[in-house]
Amino acid sequence: MEIIILPTADDVARTAADAIEEQVRRGPSVLGLATGSTPLGTYQELIGRHRTGGLSFAQAQAFLLDEYVGLPAAYPQSYHSVIRDEFTISVDFAPDAVHGLDGMAEDPEAEAARYEGLIAAAGGVDIQILGIGTDGHVGFNEPMSSLGSRTRIKTLTRQTRQDNARFFDSADDVPDHVLTQGLGTIREARHLLLLAMGEAKAEAIAAAVEGPVAAICPASALQLHPHVSVLVDEAAASRLAHREYYTDTFGRKPAWQGL
Repeated sequence: MEIIILPTADDVARTAADAIEEQVRRGPSVLGLATGSTPLGTYQELIGRHRTGGLSFAQAQAFLLDEYVGLPAAYPQSYHSVIRDEFTISVDFAPDAVHGLDGMAEDPEAEAARYEGLIAAAGGVDIQILGIGTDGHVGFNEPMSSLGSRTRIKTLTRQTRQDNARFFDSADDVPDHVLTQGLGTIREARHLLLLAMGEAKAEAIAAAVEGPVAAICPASALQLHPHVSVLVDEAAASRLAHREYYTDTFGRKPAWQGL
C-alpha cells in the first residue's frame, strides 16, 4: 500500500487521472468506476484529456461499484444515471461498454451472481477507483462487512444514508438497500486507487491505512492487496501518524516506477 499525500484535491484528481490514462493508453482496459463526490474531479480531468489530448475510451469497458435497490436506471439518483451524466456521456465508450447492477432486479441474488460473471468474463478489473466513507466503508460495504464478501445486497447504515442525503430531497428518500461489489470482489482488481479529500475523511483514512485489518473499518481490507495507491490531500492526511515517512519515500521514488 502506497500512501501519497498531495497538496490539494485538484492534485489528487490529476494524479488519479494520470494512472487511469496510463492504463487506457496501453490498450483494451477494464475500469472500475465509483460514484459520489470524491471521483468527480478525476472524471473532469479525464473528460478534458479526451477532448483536448486525444485520450480515447473506445477500447475500454467499465463496471460500476454499486447501485441503489428500487431505483430504475433512468432515475436521476441511480448510479447508472450519475456515472452517465458525470463521466461516460462525455467520452467515447462503445455502446454497452459501461456495466451496472440492476437496482430493479426481481432477484437481487441472481443479479449479483450475473454481475460477478460479467466481471470475470471481461478478464477482471484493471484499475478500480474507490472513495471512502466517514465510517470507513468502500463501495457500500458497511462496517462489519465480511472482508471476503462478494457482490450482494446490503442494508445501509443510518450514517451512510445521512451522508448521501445531499443527493436526494431528504435522508428519508435515500433507499435502505443497495447492491454492491463485495470487499473480496473489489480486491480482485489489479490496481486500486483509493481517493480521499478533506478533514472529514481524515479519521477513516488513518484507520484504513494505519489501523488493524478489521471489519469495523472495511477499507482496512485493502491492506491485503498487493497494489493499492492511496491518494489524499493534506486535510485527509492530517491524522496519519507516519506522514513524514510517506512523503519522504514518495519524493525519492524512481520516476520510471509510476503508480
